[in-house]
Amino acid sequence: MTESGASFASGALKQEELFPIREVSRLTGVNPVTLRAWERRYGLIQPTRTDSGHRLYSMTDVDSVRSILAWIDRGVPVSKVGKLLAKGGAARVPVAPVYREVASGEWNEWQGRVRHAVSRFDEAELERVYGQVFSTYPLHAVFQDVLMPVWQELLVRQDEPGVGSEWVLLDSFLRARVLQRLQLARDSQQARVLLAPLSAQCRELELLVTGLLLGSSELGVSVLGLGQPLDELELVCGKTLPQALVLFSNHPPADNLERELGRLALALDCPLALAGEVSDLMGEELAGSPVACLGSEGRLMQRRLRQFLAGHLDT
Repeated sequence: MTESGASFASGALKQEELFPIREVSRLTGVNPVTLRAWERRYGLIQPTRTDSGHRLYSMTDVDSVRSILAWIDRGVPVSKVGKLLAKGGAARVPVAPVYREVASGEWNEWQGRVRHAVSRFDEAELERVYGQVFSTYPLHAVFQDVLMPVWQELLVRQDEPGVGSEWVLLDSFLRARVLQRLQLARDSQQARVLLAPLSAQCRELELLVTGLLLGSSELGVSVLGLGQPLDELELVCGKTLPQALVLFSNHPPADNLERELGRLALALDCPLALAGEVSDLMGEELAGSPVACLGSEGRLMQRRLRQFLAGHLDT
């Protein structure tokens, strides 16, 4: 790193706001005893320490706590969350430390604008912010780094007074626009992949955004609705003849899922893949099977899907 780059990074670190444990507890709803346990037992968060030994947490640490809460809310044991967080971080393209500081600040600024519009129930302003962020960043960054983190935060906090209504507004707004983008992409493509929900617990927006992130200029994605029976997917694929069937879930797999996937893969005339956090959870179990695991990060999912369809992805 250059001397000027080092100075910039050092300055950014000094200017970063740090929070005591009581403030983190207030922001996240997690009591201090639990925060200390997550640090000591599982290494999930690593706050800095003052000379007197008091813990100080960065905004990144606060975001990590919220991610941990989201995993636990989905039924993942806290002992397994660290592995998932590590995979999620490894899936991102490595960037220089200075760029990462700048990008993180930009994401926080855009997220703040989205939160502000939603908190005021100002859909016109939300529309403006939505258009502006899309004119500035690629699609995967817009959803992964700006829109979906705010949606997930509101989802976790929706029991708080007023937050449930804010989440409904943002969820409805984003579902309408993602559906529109999916339709436009399908109309312009010949090749098709079928995306289906694996669990009745799937959130529709997460399913739709996954369809958007999987698609490309050469490949359109058709999304089946929530409640699609798993045992009827062979019939659906026989009539639609997709290039591949992708199953999506952000929830822990059922005990018999590996066996059901094996049966489905044998019955289908097209390749079968998993996407979402379930593919991270089942990566080891499905290694060497006909079922491909595409991961849960946008660019990685799309790249792995292309490799899988070309026969270049080891399963």
